[in-house]
Amino acid sequence: MQDKEAILELRNVSKYFGGITASEDICISVPKGYIYGIIGPNGAGKTTLFNMITGVYDTTEGEIFFNGKKINGLPTAAIAKLGVARTFQNIRLFGSLSVYDNIFTACQKNITYSLLDGLFRTPKCRRQERAMSDYCEELLEAVGLIEFRDQQADNLPYGLQRRLEIARAMATSPQLILLDEPAAGMNDEESMALTAFVQSIRDEHGITIVIIDHHMDVIMALCDHITVLNFGQLLAKGSPDEIQTNPDVITAYLGVDD
Repeated sequence: MQDKEAILELRNVSKYFGGITASEDICISVPKGYIYGIIGPNGAGKTTLFNMITGVYDTTEGEIFFNGKKINGLPTAAIAKLGVARTFQNIRLFGSLSVYDNIFTACQKNITYSLLDGLFRTPKCRRQERAMSDYCEELLEAVGLIEFRDQQADNLPYGLQRRLEIARAMATSPQLILLDEPAAGMNDEESMALTAFVQSIRDEHGITIVIIDHHMDVIMALCDHITVLNFGQLLAKGSPDEIQTNPDVITAYLGVDD
């Protein structure tokens, strides 16, 4: 891996649930500006890592750093405020709201006006809401959803729902986005569109991305570096080419040709 400043570091991170080991002694360093893949069979501990990074779980052992600041043990909201956003395996949109309103709700993180400002619609309130509205329009344009602005989120095709979920994460102005199986349930055409979209998030918006997915075509096309987990332990690290030719990975995850 290139010698670049890390935005995210996991140092000897472990998570135990009673007698079950979900993650054990995991060390990962994600450089700023990378698209970084984490792969492994079901039950390998991938989503558990995301849950520890975002404060859903605390670590049993080890430390997690974001931009040099220790974040394990912090509340989820505090970690999000620092600049970490995520999506989930199962899409979690506000289905009855419009595409625009899904984005607008995520912008609440940037509001500084008080309850009284909101009640009396003060100049400060109106000014901030205009700024948020402009930002939402710009983001919808940037991610290719502007023509669906007023559609109810539940009525979007599956691939566009995934795009909206990622766009909503982008609306929080993150430095790092964690994508948990964004290509799940997608056909080949949708997967190709998602790959181009995720690439553009890094290239055009400067956001570092960590992605979990079982679609190897998506992972291999996108990622600068990949970590492979197996039964909660680190199995391998390397470039996509190195991972595809690693015999341990082939046996444990990618499969062996007959």
